[in-house]
Formats: sequence, C-alpha cells, structure tokens
Amino acid sequence: MPRPGGVPAVLLATTLLLAGCAAGSAAGSVSGTAGSPDGSGLPASGQEGSGQQGSGQQGGGQQGGGHGSEEPVTGGAGADGGAGADADAGAGAASAVGPRDAPVDAEPGSGPGDDPGIDLTARSTTDPASPWVVVNKRTPLDPVDHEPDLTTVRGYLVRPDAAPDLTALLAAADADDVRLTLRSAYRGYPKQAAVYEGWVAQLGAAQADAVSARPGHSEHQTGLAVDVGGTTQPGCDFEPCFGETTEGRWVAEHAATFGFLVRYTPENSGVTGYAPEAWHLRWVGRDLAAYMADTGVTTLEEVFDVPGGGYVD
Repeated sequence: MPRPGGVPAVLLATTLLLAGCAAGSAAGSVSGTAGSPDGSGLPASGQEGSGQQGSGQQGGGQQGGGHGSEEPVTGGAGADGGAGADADAGAGAASAVGPRDAPVDAEPGSGPGDDPGIDLTARSTTDPASPWVVVNKRTPLDPVDHEPDLTTVRGYLVRPDAAPDLTALLAAADADDVRLTLRSAYRGYPKQAAVYEGWVAQLGAAQADAVSARPGHSEHQTGLAVDVGGTTQPGCDFEPCFGETTEGRWVAEHAATFGFLVRYTPENSGVTGYAPEAWHLRWVGRDLAAYMADTGVTTLEEVFDVPGGGYVD
C-alpha cells in the first residue's frame, strides 16, 4: 500500500490515470484483478472476497467480492461508534459549493511558499486525529492501531469532520448527472492486516508492498480516505481506466473544491510511494486543498516536508 522539504512544485494532473492501486503497474503483471495499492483491492484468490469485515472497528459492513469493494454499513452503530446507514452524517450540513474551512490564524510568510492565506504549521502532520496527518510507507500512524471517531455517509464509515464535504461532493456530482458511488472508506487495523496478508500469500512480500499497504500505513485507517466508483463503466472501478471515465474526470476536476485530494497520481508516485489511484480521495479540508491546487503541489509530503517513497526495511 503505497503512501505518503523544500517544496518542489509538481504539476497538478487534471486527468488522472488509475493505476488500479498498482494493479496497472506492479500488480498488473501478476494479477489482472489486483485492486488499489492502498489495499482496497483484494487477491484474486478471494481470500478476502466475501468474508465479513471484522467486528468492532469495521462497523459490521461486509467485504465485497472481486476488487474487495466494501458494502455499506447496514446495521446500527458498531463498536467503532459509527451510526446506522440511514443516518448519513453531514446531510444538509454543507452546501454543494460552500465556503472553505474557517481560515486558521495565518500570518504572511508563515508556511512553505510564504503564502499568507494559510498557516501550514497550524495543524499536526503526526497526530492521527489531525486532518493533515500524513500516512505513507515511511510514516505510519502513531499509535499504529489508531481508531478514529466515525460516522456514516451513504452507509460508509468516515470521520465526522470529513463527512460534510464528502456529502457535498456526492451531491454536486449528482447535480451534474455524474453518478459517483462509494466503494470503500474506513478500514481498521485488523482489516488492513487481513488484506495485506492475503496479498502476501498470493504475491510474496515484495510485490504485496507494491499493491497493498501494510497495516498502520493506510490512509483508510484514518477515516479521511474514500475510494469512489462510477456507474457509466463499473468495470473500471479500481482499475486504471477509471481516470478516463465520466466519473473519474469529474473527480479530477472537482475534488479540491470540496477539500479532497486525488492522492496518488502518475506524476507523484515516486514521492507518495504509491502507484496511481484515480479513485482514492483523501480529505484535507478546503483551505489546504485550495492552497495545493493554487501552488501546483500535489503531495502532502512536499507541502509539509515529510519523507515519502518506499518502506525503509
């Protein structure tokens, strides 16, 4: 599961090619159905294909087959504190195009790039409760088994602070007749461990690291990341061709408006440590997403001078 100095400028790609979670690159040569490098895709052997998500952290949702898309939470609150699927958090709480996050107390020259509109030191990049936490192959969550507070959006578990913008993003897509679907969201430590171990069993450790995140290194564990899909070409969900679909192009153009990054792109994979995933969205808040769009910096690693790339061991 590839993840996420000076701040080298990287061109924000408007058309993002999905690497199917490294399915197109590292896993493509091994398994035609390998899914997201972040671990949302599952081994073709189906070890995770239809088993239920672990109780507690996973909120009782089922793990789907094929690429391992997760079914929405369908029951009451799980031990993770998530609400039932019929209680979408954030519904009506954010307009489709609303104001950006309330500005943090910023002073001119307070952050990289000397941009006066945002103080890049205002929030932690290591606290797992921070919306700016950086999780990649070099910087795992601390503690590694962190469990966030959770609520639901369209039946999927996400953090409460990300829920209003996710609700607004989906509503805006609907208004544009773009039918985005949620395919995966929060995934706790035990579930990520099972997903990763399934890949190791099929591919070996070296290649598993190219297509799946080790437990504790996945953005899905923060509750701030979602994987989206589409209805026009459902066969492209978790595949490189998603970036070329109507839904993939819409996401590339509009995600930042709602505080999300298309986290893993072909241009930044060397920095993030992950293969491209045009479907993997990470919420950071509207102010930071706008800053990154304006400056052309596409990775959290570069914005916050955090190490990226591959695992050290």
